Formats: sequence, C-alpha cells, structure tokens
Amino acid sequence: MSHAAAVKTRSDGAGSGLDHGVTLREAFWVWLRVAALSFGGPAAQIAVMHRIIVEEKRWIGEERFLHALNYCMLLPGPEAQQLATYIGWLMHRTVGGIVAGILFVIPGVISIMALSVAYVMFGNVGVVAALFFGLKAAVIAVVLQAVVRVGSRALRNRTMIGLAALAFLGIFVFAIPFPVIVLAAGLIGFVAGRAGVPAFQVGGGHGPAKGGAAVADRDTLLGEDLPDHARPTLGSALRVAAVCLALWLVPVVALLAALGPGHVFSQIATFFSTMAVVTFGGAYAVLAYVAQQAVETYNWLKPGEMLDGLGMAETTPGPLIMVLQFVGFMGAYRDPGALSPLWAGVLGGLLATWVTFVPCFLFIFLGAPFIERLRGNRALHGALSAITAAVVGVILNLAVWFAIHTAFRETRPVAGYGVQFDAPVLASVDAWAVALALAATVAMFRFRVGMIPTLAACSAAGVVLYLAGAR
Repeated sequence: MSHAAAVKTRSDGAGSGLDHGVTLREAFWVWLRVAALSFGGPAAQIAVMHRIIVEEKRWIGEERFLHALNYCMLLPGPEAQQLATYIGWLMHRTVGGIVAGILFVIPGVISIMALSVAYVMFGNVGVVAALFFGLKAAVIAVVLQAVVRVGSRALRNRTMIGLAALAFLGIFVFAIPFPVIVLAAGLIGFVAGRAGVPAFQVGGGHGPAKGGAAVADRDTLLGEDLPDHARPTLGSALRVAAVCLALWLVPVVALLAALGPGHVFSQIATFFSTMAVVTFGGAYAVLAYVAQQAVETYNWLKPGEMLDGLGMAETTPGPLIMVLQFVGFMGAYRDPGALSPLWAGVLGGLLATWVTFVPCFLFIFLGAPFIERLRGNRALHGALSAITAAVVGVILNLAVWFAIHTAFRETRPVAGYGVQFDAPVLASVDAWAVALALAATVAMFRFRVGMIPTLAACSAAGVVLYLAGAR
C-alpha cells in the first residue's frame, strides 16, 4: 500500500483497528534509525523523533504527538524514551511499545558501558584525563543551552518566570528536595489550569521545531480515531500493572533479601527505583537530583566524574539519562565486595539501567489508554506548564552546580538560617577551565556551532593544553 493510499484508507475508514499499513518489522527499522540519530539530550531527540515520525513517515499528527509529549513531560523519568514507547504503543499495541522503548535505549547502553570500562581502565592516563577536562568545560555550555531552549518555550509570562526563579532558589540556596519542588509546581498548575487561569495555558518545553505546516491527525496513517487498544479496561490495567511491577520490583526485593540494605547493589536498586518515581521534569532535572545524591550522599563518584559521565551521555546516541548507568557502574566498581571491580561495575551499571527504565513501560502502558481520552484537558495542561517552568529553574541549578565544580578546584559549605549550598573558593579558580567554558558558550550561542563539534573541539583543546604542559 502506498503512503497516500494508506493515509486515505485510514482517514476515510470508520474503524479504529491497526489498519494503518505499517508492519511491526517496518517499525523496527524506523525506531532503530531514530535511536541511532538520538544525540544531544531530550530536546534534540524529540526533534529527531518529530521529524521522522510526524513529518517524514506521517504515522501520527502534530496534535497527537504534542498530547503524548505533554503526558510524558508530566511523568517522572526520561520523556524522550517514554514518548517513543507511547508512539510505538499507539501504532502496534504493547509489542510496538516494547520494541520502540528498548531500541531507543540499546545504543546508549552499549556505548556508555564501553566508555565506562575505558574510563576506569585509562581515565587516569594524562591524555585521557585532559580530554575529559575539555569535555567537562563544554558541558556547562550544553546545559546552559538547555536552560535557554526550555525557558524560551516555557517562560512566556511573569508567572512562569516567577515559578522558575522560586524553583532555582529552592533547590540551590535552600536545598529543598527536587521532588517537593516539582510536585508543588504541578499541583499549582493543575489547580490554576482547571480554573482556567490564562498564565498556565502555555506550551510545553520540548515542542517540535518551528517552521512548516503542521501535520493534521486526519492526514496521517493512524488517523484521528481512538484505536481499539486505547480503550482502557480494568482487566487490562491490572495485567499491565502486575507484569511491569514484577519485572521492576522482584529483582529489588531479591537483592535486599539476599544482600541486605547496606550492600552497594541494594543501594543502587533502591536509589534508582526511588528516582524513577520521584524525578519529574525530564533528563536534566533527573541529573540534578542524581548528582546531588550520588556525589554528596552515597559518595559513589566525585563532581568532576559526574561531569565526565554527562559528557559521555551527551556525545553518544540514546537518552541523556543513560549517564545513570555510568553512576551505577562507578558506585559498584568502588565497592565490589567479592566480585572483581570491573564485573561489579558492569552489573551495577546494568542494574541501574534496569530499575530506571522498566518503570517507564509501566507508566506508558498503564496510563496511555486513559490519557488518550483526555486530549485537550486544561488541568493537565496547566500542570505541565507549571512543571516545565519549575524545571527551567532546576536545570539552571544544574548548570551553576557544574560551573562551580568545574571552574573552581575547591568549594566550602555555607549553612545556616535555612540556607545550604556550596560556595566556590575564589582563590582556587581554574583559568583554563573558565576559558574553555566561555569559548564553548560563545561558540554555541553566538556562532551557532553544534553541540557535537563544540564538545569535540573542547576535548581536543584539553589534550593540546596537556601536551603543551599548560596543565
């Protein structure tokens, strides 16, 4: 069936079955292509998905894509992977969602694991350390770009700017837990959206690229009808919950029973399981929470190593949140118990990945059938708008945290009267780190240099500085 014929059949027909003309085998190769091109964080990944799925393949239309994205933005965890799972489910039921969701993370699992092994084996070698030094400086510019990108779409009035500012102050200055900040913002937005407050009826933070005519749902292969499998029943919901919860929580309970709560594998399983349900607002927001806990609470890795891991995730395909695999790897590598450090690291990284992503399938398969029936709901849209605004403040906190620990070799804690944060020791400034970070920022913002070339150039500059004896 040709593309035009498939669209016509889907638009004119009254049925809502899977008669859109795309086989699961064809979908497999499309999702593999999406995964292979998914560099650069959630905003870039969602833009790639929109270009291929909506504009090129016309599987679904603009309205349906944004509705699915809005739901994924409200969920804890990586919204890009969840969006792929949602669209895969829409097109080919549960199997399609599993295929899309797994394929989206496989390139990242493989590449981050390989880089993690190389990092612990060769990371102290001068050239490798110099390469990551340059990479860390450039990552600051990448995170700042995320602040601007999300903020330009989300902070469209003073109310949203105020929410972002309060979120930044809350998490950076007063150390208010990130989940509390985002849940409070979501509640405010839900109530205001339901009341019809205009300030909360703004777009989400990761919309598709502007330009060109929007693709209408009626002109797509899926059409605008509600698919048969998107009609929720109590029985189907219970089956989905039982299977997904078992896959997620049985390994966690088994580790706790066999090893005890103090073992590093038990800590990884429980921490990342908790993270999977409380970290709302996308990958950069998740990283702010993980960096705080993994570095300061569990001491699994150092601030500079967290930046190294983020640099790995930024330069490899797959979700940015795959940096969590690196965190799990490093935590287990440094506390291997009876295992060899390398094998412990591999198992710790895979465990972190498992308990991070399995809940995503639960959220989509359980919630998507209900969300499909709520397109246009003002209360949900208001909650999305408020959460996205708060996330801008959280991402800014991440950028400042990274900048302090990259540009300064030492920090000192400031605490008292409810205030709690790390202040830089000005005498410990690293001039080369500041210079590279500023150069990366100018390149990306002033000259519109892409993220990958900027990261590569700064990494090369770090190596040149090392070879020249400047570091």
